[in-house]
Amino acid sequence: MVAVKRSVGLLLNVAHALDHMFLLVFATAVTAIAADFGFADWESLMPYGVGAFMLFGLGSLPAGRLGDLWGRRPMMLVFFAGMGVSMLVIAATTNAWQLAGALTLMGLFSSIYHPVGIPMLVRGAARPGLTIGVNGLAGNLGVAFAAVTTGFLVKYAGWRTAFVVPGLFAIGCGIAFARLAPRNEPPPAHGARAARAEGSPPLARIFAIMTIAAISGSLLFNFTTNGNGELLRERLRGVVADPAMLGMLLAGVYVVASFAQIAIGLLIDRFPMKQLYLGVVALQAPLFVAAANASGWTLYALQIAFMVAVFGAIPFTDAMIVRYVDDRMRSRVSGMRLTVSFGVSSAAVWLLGPLVKAAGFATLLLVMAAVSAVTLAAIALLPASRRAPAGIIVTAAPPQSSRAAD
Repeated sequence: MVAVKRSVGLLLNVAHALDHMFLLVFATAVTAIAADFGFADWESLMPYGVGAFMLFGLGSLPAGRLGDLWGRRPMMLVFFAGMGVSMLVIAATTNAWQLAGALTLMGLFSSIYHPVGIPMLVRGAARPGLTIGVNGLAGNLGVAFAAVTTGFLVKYAGWRTAFVVPGLFAIGCGIAFARLAPRNEPPPAHGARAARAEGSPPLARIFAIMTIAAISGSLLFNFTTNGNGELLRERLRGVVADPAMLGMLLAGVYVVASFAQIAIGLLIDRFPMKQLYLGVVALQAPLFVAAANASGWTLYALQIAFMVAVFGAIPFTDAMIVRYVDDRMRSRVSGMRLTVSFGVSSAAVWLLGPLVKAAGFATLLLVMAAVSAVTLAAIALLPASRRAPAGIIVTAAPPQSSRAAD
């Protein structure tokens, strides 16, 4: 396998940043949008964004299938164009239901990246753990950019501009990708099948464990990234009030936490995956419990710590796909996993506003501690593994699994 060109790899990492950034612009600007649309509070508008996260999950299944059978390059072109145009549509909405429809459209295009862009990036990578870690860093820097750029644009140019500027940037990236990405590569499903390593665990077992862990991990990701801005606003009341400064502080949380993925990527290439995964996830529940009743700068420090643990767990599911699934069907397997995990975890976006309104952030943080315990239990079922050898560890699924994915 030939690794992707550096310029294409850079654009694929930028695409990951845009994917997560675009999904969180609404959550960051929700207070301003709610005021513009006549809502009494942000919690009442928040459920209108659930369609984006639902389609982010449900759209992954057809996106993964098309990525393997039609090609990853054309699917990424659809991603860049669709994301850019849908952000412009969001900016043009005038009421909550128009906004909900436009956000859902954006969610459909956002579903393309994970099952298509990540398999395209890791194909042929000499150090897949590091590649996944850098890609994860890029994705979570997108979360940070959503906080800081949206805060400034909302303050100085209005909430609509916060959607227009990144939308135009995505279209520009799509034009660059069209010029730089190789045109003649066959679809992955037409490639040669890799040899299956002796003693590899059944793909069905790995897929089940990976999906359970991904559901609970995605719930935590959605609860935190969609709620952190308002949590910070509430717990720093009387200390910091300026929305631009709050955006900078939140961006700082995400930047620091994002670098955990580089460290995890390097460790995945060197040490047994199960023990690493267990260690990272075991940190989450105590930190959520400690943050439940914290305020001021203590809360801010704990927010950084629990986001390090949440972001640090992200690379493991992609690393399992690289390790156990043949490239011919990685997009489909990834799409199936994402459809289930993000489809279920989209409930977090729908529940966030009503749950906080009824019970407060302390209860939400305790709920997240319980969810992290589910993740820990699922990871404990992973097969034990020796230290990973250098390079990609690829095993092909049995023939019947391949046919099922088709």
